[in-house]
Amino acid sequence: MCRLAAYLGPAISLKQFLLDPPHSLYRQSWEPRELKYAKMNADGYGFGWYGQDDTPAIYTNPMPVWSDNNLPHLARTLSQPLWLAEVRSATPGSHVHQFNTAPFCDAELLYIHNGFIREFHMQLVQRITAMLDSEIAADIHGNTDSEYLFACLRQLLADDPDLTIAAAMARLFDLLADWIDEQPALINIVITDGQRLYASRHGLNHECPSLYYTTDDELFPGGQVIASERLTGDSYWQPVPEHHILILDPDKPPELLAL
Repeated sequence: MCRLAAYLGPAISLKQFLLDPPHSLYRQSWEPRELKYAKMNADGYGFGWYGQDDTPAIYTNPMPVWSDNNLPHLARTLSQPLWLAEVRSATPGSHVHQFNTAPFCDAELLYIHNGFIREFHMQLVQRITAMLDSEIAADIHGNTDSEYLFACLRQLLADDPDLTIAAAMARLFDLLADWIDEQPALINIVITDGQRLYASRHGLNHECPSLYYTTDDELFPGGQVIASERLTGDSYWQPVPEHHILILDPDKPPELLAL
């Protein structure tokens, strides 16, 4: 389990996104309120953005976020219109390592995942690997369920160029439902193509992890934010309904799609 957040809107500093909110993702690393199966998120952290060439960039560190002496300098000086970030609580069997630290990315997409799939390595690794093209399989460097699910999403999008990201997420969840039998799976995912944010609040054989969004928080003027836990006052935030995909677009109202 982890805690995640994403921002889309006018450019803001990493500090405003990651550190400043009263219940920031930084604070959630040691004081989460709604985390299941863990008490802290001390197994690494990372954040992602898009560079001047419109391709994803990531910074990851397998140490606790509070131990990174580089973060105050990065947070003060980096400013972007889109951020993704995660603080990690490692699932048993998925080691604390830089390769296992989100966000994950390819040439177009940024991706984070909060949750786990029980018996993932026993039940699903071979199934997912068998469906992957060699190029996508070669991009897997760690052993987390999160990275394998990202690879599966990439494969679904590569196999069908007309498939939307939201439709690919729904198709992935259908595959998982067929594969895992009665095992629990918690699959809150946030993915972006640099233009929109797509977020799922979903679970199989288990209640869904927490997930919220806001489009009018005063700390983020003109911005839209998704987070595992409310970053600021409750009145600004709405829960994403269980078993739904949320789409945030800078030019449209939030869209919710039932799974």
